[in-house]
Amino acid sequence: MSKKVLITGIAGLLGSHFSRYLLSKGYDVVGIDDFSGGYKENLAEGIYCEDINLADLDAVDSFFKEQKLDYVYHFAAYAAEGLSPFIRKYNYENNLISSANLITSCINYDVKKIIFTSSMAVYGKENIPPFTEDLRPCPIDPYGVAKYAVEMDLKLANEQFGLDYTIIRPHNVVGIYQNIWDRYRNVIGIWIRKTIIGEPLSIFGDGLQKRAFSDMHYYNIPFEKVMTEFGGEIFNIGADKERTLLETAHLVQKCAKNFGFNPEIIHFEPRHEAKYAFSDHTKAKTLLGFRDNTDLELTINKMFEWALTQPIKTVNNMKYETSKKIYSFWK
Repeated sequence: MSKKVLITGIAGLLGSHFSRYLLSKGYDVVGIDDFSGGYKENLAEGIYCEDINLADLDAVDSFFKEQKLDYVYHFAAYAAEGLSPFIRKYNYENNLISSANLITSCINYDVKKIIFTSSMAVYGKENIPPFTEDLRPCPIDPYGVAKYAVEMDLKLANEQFGLDYTIIRPHNVVGIYQNIWDRYRNVIGIWIRKTIIGEPLSIFGDGLQKRAFSDMHYYNIPFEKVMTEFGGEIFNIGADKERTLLETAHLVQKCAKNFGFNPEIIHFEPRHEAKYAFSDHTKAKTLLGFRDNTDLELTINKMFEWALTQPIKTVNNMKYETSKKIYSFWK
């Protein structure tokens, strides 16, 4: 019998890629997505996906009761670190309460293991990069707080109920099927969208913030490997090559010219964020055989090719729960 795997956020970047990979390997794959950040056209052909808001425990519980799942990959999240201080309730409902509901249903229906994608945001700015998994988390925004809280809750669920889990902390993942129509997250995707509609590439502050961008293509094998191994472990996964956001914007400019665009770069005031944020991946390389061979220029070109085939989508403004000290570029 094939293993039955649930992927939450299956219409997003991670879910759409990993579901296709698992299907190619013969797994029975089902999904949950409320399509608030992913799109139905991203779903693999023939995949069963139920439109459920994970904040609804009764709906989640009914799904688990019906599906009889073996493994759960929890990718669903609203990953807007910089925005999270202005949408605290929304952030905690989507990233913490929803995860707690999922954990409860995993316990109730004897799921063999849950694999949780946390975030590099848990490290904060007190830790010095490259971040290693043994560092004590010190998040600086509600998004990072929510992710760390779920990590701690998984540990407690394991100790009290025996729920097996593995935590993966990916960072700055890019590729086709990414939501480029979100105003607040996915910086390379935002720049590609802005380029196509004739707007400049926006940078917060001087652009000397350092990040490391990796292509989703290299995540599938390590994601599968932790399905049945490395219970209770935490893994950083991402690119080793860090670069400034200004360098990255120049690379997007270079790629844009291949498609007849020539966007300018503009700077806004700095926002509250870690200046330097990138991780060490020695553990994933040693135990999971992880190798990141991202050619970011090639990946950005592929994203442009894909984006130009997509229908125009609405870019929505979030309803801010507080607008105090909100940045000019989000007003």
